[in-house]
Amino acid sequence: MSPSAPQTEIGASQAPIHMTGERLAVEIAAPGSVYRGTRFDWTAFITQVTLDGKHTFCVLESFAPGQGTGGIGLCNEFGNQKVIGYSEAQPGESYPKLGIGLLERDDADDYNFFRSHTIKQPFPIRVEAAPEKVVFVVEPVECRGYAVRLTKTVTVKSNCLKIAYQLENTGQKPIHTHEYCHNFVGIDQHPIGPDYRLHLPYPIKVETPPQTPRRMNQDVVIDGENVTLRAIPQMPFFFLPQGFSKSEGPQWELTHQPSGVGMREYDDFAPEHIAVWGTTHVISAEVYISNDIEPGETQRWSRSYEFFD
Repeated sequence: MSPSAPQTEIGASQAPIHMTGERLAVEIAAPGSVYRGTRFDWTAFITQVTLDGKHTFCVLESFAPGQGTGGIGLCNEFGNQKVIGYSEAQPGESYPKLGIGLLERDDADDYNFFRSHTIKQPFPIRVEAAPEKVVFVVEPVECRGYAVRLTKTVTVKSNCLKIAYQLENTGQKPIHTHEYCHNFVGIDQHPIGPDYRLHLPYPIKVETPPQTPRRMNQDVVIDGENVTLRAIPQMPFFFLPQGFSKSEGPQWELTHQPSGVGMREYDDFAPEHIAVWGTTHVISAEVYISNDIEPGETQRWSRSYEFFD
């Protein structure tokens, strides 16, 4: 890190971090300020992106107090289905949740990311902020042989936002988890409905999880490579697109068709799987990456977002 750039520790400042580029203004919540939950990574918690001073993209997971899990905008999560060390921990013991800290296993039930869990020890987080580059470093805390250093670098250039990730396994046990960015998006706060089109770079085949009622997807229309809606959905929808692969172009593109405003995500990795979730005011395409890291090894990957009108 540059010794001349300002650095802060977690909790030292509650003020948001602002980044500016030629066309983008980006607001990032200081770690542990806006969000102190146990689902999403506290670092690079991007609460708003504004294009050309007029178009916004980030929205709340839920507008209803007490509902949802606290997501906003571009926020990522490690291990919602593959949590490090949870199955080995006994009730009352700790397990690491990357980007947050050591959590306590409350009972003998399976892990549920919708639940709030007890934080026994937050990870130390250092932040180095500059107008066009912010670096977050989450230092490892050893937990029964698991220890990981997470570094995330956020940069802006023209109409592009890039998040680069680095996971260093500093422990004695291998790391097996996955990561995705939830992307709570609603362009210029327009309701989700027929005006939106989600484009994927392949013919879409859909797998609906068995536990998901079909009526949750009644407003969703799959037509070749495009996902649209017949109406504003009356309840949340969720499905798993099949047929994906690593793409040199965008992994997905969301457009508000009347205005032509939209955003795309480019990834430098092969997806583990992809999910699409949405409700009345937000739609989210989630691209998962598998994290399998032996002791002493490091994994790097990046997501780049392009915003356009």
